[in-house]
Amino acid sequence: MLATRSLRVPAHISLLHVEQEVAGDDTPALQSVLESDTVREDLLHRERELSTQIAAGRAEGSEAAQLAEIYAKLEEIEADKAPARASVILAGLGFTPKMQQQPTREFSGGWRMRLALARALFARPDLLLLDEPTNMLDVRAILWLENYLQTWPSTILVVSHDRNFLNAIATDIIHLHSQRLDGYRGDFETFIKSKQERLLNQQREYEAQQQYRQHIQVFIDRFRYNANRASQVQSKLKMLEKLPELKPVDKELEVVMKFPDGFEKFSPPILQLDEVDFYYDPKHVIFSRLSVSADLESRICVVGENGAGKSTMLKLLMGDLAPVRGIRHAHRNLKIGYFSQHHVEQLDLNVSAVELLARKFPGRPEEEYRHQLGRYGISGELAVRPVASLSGGQKSRVAFAQMTMPCPNFYILDEPTNHLDMETIEALGRALNNFRGGVILVSHDERFIRLVCRELWVCEGGGVTRVEGGFDQYRALLQEQFRREGFL
Repeated sequence: MLATRSLRVPAHISLLHVEQEVAGDDTPALQSVLESDTVREDLLHRERELSTQIAAGRAEGSEAAQLAEIYAKLEEIEADKAPARASVILAGLGFTPKMQQQPTREFSGGWRMRLALARALFARPDLLLLDEPTNMLDVRAILWLENYLQTWPSTILVVSHDRNFLNAIATDIIHLHSQRLDGYRGDFETFIKSKQERLLNQQREYEAQQQYRQHIQVFIDRFRYNANRASQVQSKLKMLEKLPELKPVDKELEVVMKFPDGFEKFSPPILQLDEVDFYYDPKHVIFSRLSVSADLESRICVVGENGAGKSTMLKLLMGDLAPVRGIRHAHRNLKIGYFSQHHVEQLDLNVSAVELLARKFPGRPEEEYRHQLGRYGISGELAVRPVASLSGGQKSRVAFAQMTMPCPNFYILDEPTNHLDMETIEALGRALNNFRGGVILVSHDERFIRLVCRELWVCEGGGVTRVEGGFDQYRALLQEQFRREGFL
């Protein structure tokens, strides 16, 4: 409604909603970003027109003055610094110097969404609307974006499930619930505390009023038919009528997830890659002499820039891809459950969630399928609706139900928090912590990583490095890299 100005927004307020990826054509990425500043583009276009007229001898006398005015405006908006500023934004979002010169048609949808974000940041609207901006970014780009937005000169309205991101950039929180909006000052953690205090006070006021109502009602019931007390009874009835109607606090249903773990423990080695080389094209080696291992106690998070090979390594670990050289070792009793970041592609959207499980795991009573789905919040009518009609988060829950049905003893999860709300992310973290098997996951959600993982692997430069200091050390390394490369 804001983006379409269905809500009243003053005409002089410029706004930009980052919702669609940039169209692919022959325009280089850097030029695409520069073109988003329409004021600069218009001035440069007019400057070229006037210069051509003068050079061709078609000037009418006022062109020199107009040019001088345009040059003054270009200097005022620091037009000469624009390419450097656009390049810094693109670099912060992960575009290498070579990528910045590539035509936009050569980028995937994810990279074109980053390009759309870069254009919006470069254009600097008065009101910037961001919808889940961290979904398409890796940890490095998120950290850069946090730093960049902390000095943003105008207003940002962001929808996000990334708690750490909101803590880093938000000055106010708007809570949408029960068809109303409540405003809170401060970051997300402050909002959580303030909301709990507000709800506690609301419940206390409600209970106190209920006691007061009950006390008055007792008097009314006792003397309702006593003629001597008739005026007092009427007075009490009017008091009840005038009392404001307070409502009890609606208790939020706690999201609960559980990964079944009724399996026997077995001894390491469980899952290993030993001296593995891998590439699709010999000219572009993705991994060289890669050696990693995991066991049933593992809680490993893999981070790294998009395109560094995180998903490829997961597929090597699962055995979906075969090493060019080296060995993959998996214990004979290992049973892997895999959650793909493109999990929707694995679901048949034309059938219900119950039918989906029945086709995947035939021969079981319907109640068992319903019970399995209910573990992940897909119950009642949701379980029999076509999967296509479910929200992104609900589709993710169906994918979790399908993944856990065979009771795996090891989970490999590729961006499992995408499309999940905060409560479900917290529930997923608790479920993984309680799970007795092994976990390797790729995630860009800092809070989720801190909640679940005890080991951090960084995927870069054709290999994987274990960061002993965990996420704090990795964050410090990235901050130092930003400072060194001038991205901040």
